[in-house]
Amino acid sequence: MLPRIAITMGDPAGIGPEIAILVHAGEEIFSWCRPVVYGDPEILKRAARVVGSSSAVVEEEDAGPGRIAVSACSRLDPAGIPFGRPTPAGSAAMAGYIRAAARDVLSGKAAAVVTCPIAKEGLSAAGVPFPGHTEFLAHLCGGADVVMMLAGDRLRVALATIHVSLRRALELLSPALIERTMRITDAFFRKHMGIPRPRIAVAGVNPHAGEGGMFGDEEAVRIAPAIAACRAAGIDATGPYPPDTVFHRAYHGGFDVVVAMTHDQGLIPLKLVHFEDGVNVTMGLPIVRTSVDHGTAYDIAGKGTANPSSLFSAVRMAARMACAPRGADPGGGRPGAG
Repeated sequence: MLPRIAITMGDPAGIGPEIAILVHAGEEIFSWCRPVVYGDPEILKRAARVVGSSSAVVEEEDAGPGRIAVSACSRLDPAGIPFGRPTPAGSAAMAGYIRAAARDVLSGKAAAVVTCPIAKEGLSAAGVPFPGHTEFLAHLCGGADVVMMLAGDRLRVALATIHVSLRRALELLSPALIERTMRITDAFFRKHMGIPRPRIAVAGVNPHAGEGGMFGDEEAVRIAPAIAACRAAGIDATGPYPPDTVFHRAYHGGFDVVVAMTHDQGLIPLKLVHFEDGVNVTMGLPIVRTSVDHGTAYDIAGKGTANPSSLFSAVRMAARMACAPRGADPGGGRPGAG
């Protein structure tokens, strides 16, 4: 039986409902999994009208091409949820979709969760004391130790630090943190990506990876000891490499994944290559979780111009990962194909 994939609708005022409708447009998604949208039936019906879809929003038992299964986690009045800005009701519902999907995957009712975009300010307004999906899901999974990865067909980037200022990120970097990032990355690739010995490239933090100490000693003092510890444990981690060349090498197949020291160091090259089809993956959770690699796009919500490519890739990757123990590969290509 194909895996049941829980797709959270995201912010009802953003493009999440629209891309949730659009990703069901063809039959291909149903060849990988049994998708179920955790969201709101009336908001999804509004989204279908916006994008010009004739698909029906139905109960799960009647799902299939042209019929989108919904797990009704809220009953919102679309008139009270204007496009393009968060509302108290919409934000509370948005948090509820995540909770319900995580609960069902943890209990085995679903095989993976795929998340549509949320508004961080809305999450806060709903009383969720976390800056984003990654931290919220880690909490819902019992405080899991997680690493964020952004992935596409040509490039994958794991992040040592994420949603903090650059100054704070540099303060947080330590041999222990960097080693932890590599260990979680290595374990994830072995378990879910079908790579028994992933090639992990570690980026430096200073220009030219410090140029032998001329531009800083973080590479020698913080990064190199972490790499040495991982290599001693049998992990194929190398570096630290100059940040201005390592992503190019990975793009051309030299490495399976790059560990970047800061959020923007890793995501600028990733989004240059995979702006439309990148997938956000949370490594280290006890559940499979992927996500779109974009925000709520309030500026185009309700205009019918949203692009579902990232959600399409995220569902495909989640289905591949969910099927991995049985050897199936709905991704249709090398691990991480998006």
